Amino acid sequence: MKKIIRVWDLPIRLFHWLLVLCIIGSITSVNLGGNAMQWHAYFGYSVLTLLIFRITWGFMGSTHARFSSFFPNLEQTLNYLQGKAPNVLGHNPLGALSVFALLLVLSVQVLTGLFVDDEIAFQGPFAKYVSNSTVSLLSKVHYWNHWLIYTLMTIHIAAIIYYKTFKGEDLITPMISGDKEIDPSEEASYLPSDLGRASKDGALQRGMALVLLSLVAVVVGYLITSS
Repeated sequence: MKKIIRVWDLPIRLFHWLLVLCIIGSITSVNLGGNAMQWHAYFGYSVLTLLIFRITWGFMGSTHARFSSFFPNLEQTLNYLQGKAPNVLGHNPLGALSVFALLLVLSVQVLTGLFVDDEIAFQGPFAKYVSNSTVSLLSKVHYWNHWLIYTLMTIHIAAIIYYKTFKGEDLITPMISGDKEIDPSEEASYLPSDLGRASKDGALQRGMALVLLSLVAVVVGYLITSS
């Protein structure tokens, strides 16, 4: 009988899929241009809210949501690449690097977007507070950084396909259900301490996440609308 362990709490799962939707909306709206640029801004503000929530939740969230549970070091990464590392419930070292890289490039994108001015259809809410040269620089960073985002997204999707096709590991279903199924024959490949680290995902955790997200949304909304 398979052992079922809660890995991803509901706040993390909702963050993940809402972020996916916002990124898709952002890419679609910027390619449409014109009046759709206002929606591009809305999606950007939403991504900013989600990122602030995720970074905060990385310190106060459930077990496998916390950065301390999967922050990679060189030894762990090398051992994983050489096939010497035990299996993990949450992010493996390469997956962890991907998470931090995506958080970084997305943060750069939304923060620079606040200062963008294309002089046609959109001006970021904070563009008026900095010099024209600064606006020009941040606009260029905003433009070129999106290629990094596309690259990391492609690698992310390719990794999901690779793990499913060649390692038989489904990374999508646990991010929907929150649970990971461990076959008894596979338990020996995990550290016993890791198998005993299920994530809390009760009403208290979800309530805390809702309050946190609401506070972040209010603060972001105030800063945007009052500028």
